[in-house]
Amino acid sequence: MSRSYGQHCGLARALDVVGDRWNLLIVRQLLMAPARYRELLDGLPGVATNLLADRLRDLETAGVVERRLAEEGNVIVYALTPWGAELREPIESLIRWSTPLMARGPGGDHFRPEWLVVALPALLRDKPAARRSSTVGIAVDGQLLHVQATPSGIEVSLHDGRDLDAVVRADASIVLGLAAGVLTLDDTLGLVEIDGDDAAVRAVFNPRGANVEGSVHR
Repeated sequence: MSRSYGQHCGLARALDVVGDRWNLLIVRQLLMAPARYRELLDGLPGVATNLLADRLRDLETAGVVERRLAEEGNVIVYALTPWGAELREPIESLIRWSTPLMARGPGGDHFRPEWLVVALPALLRDKPAARRSSTVGIAVDGQLLHVQATPSGIEVSLHDGRDLDAVVRADASIVLGLAAGVLTLDDTLGLVEIDGDDAAVRAVFNPRGANVEGSVHR
């Protein structure tokens, strides 16, 4: 790397690789899926095109990112290497650590619903395991996410058309508050719209209360 703290310390050497501005946000985007350069540029509002190119080159040189052919078409995409994908754990830890910083809401900051694909598993990971399996859609700003809750954990992706037990519609700050445990579903009456099985939603956001039966429309 062109810049180094010059310290024989694991944290310093990790920061030599990913400590520059935008590096971890590039990794966040690639944790969702491999992406074309244009897709990365669109998913990182505020980054200059030449700076993104520089950061991708540095991350590729360090062995965090690689270029490969897309599965469909003769197009180059950027993807995380297996070593780069191991950054998911520290990134999720930072997301959980950020909860007090998120409490003030978005203000004038950019927000893209797909960022919840990384944030929600991080925030939901330490909740008690769901007692039942359920599949819930989270609708935020016109984007529908697919949340699968099982006794073995939580998986989040963009919705791919699979059947859902329920759909939750709410502002991003409410969804993040529910996932972080700062809010409960009972706290958000009137702020959250649930279409379908209420118990399925509780299996995601309130696992201990997931035995509630019945379908509701709020």
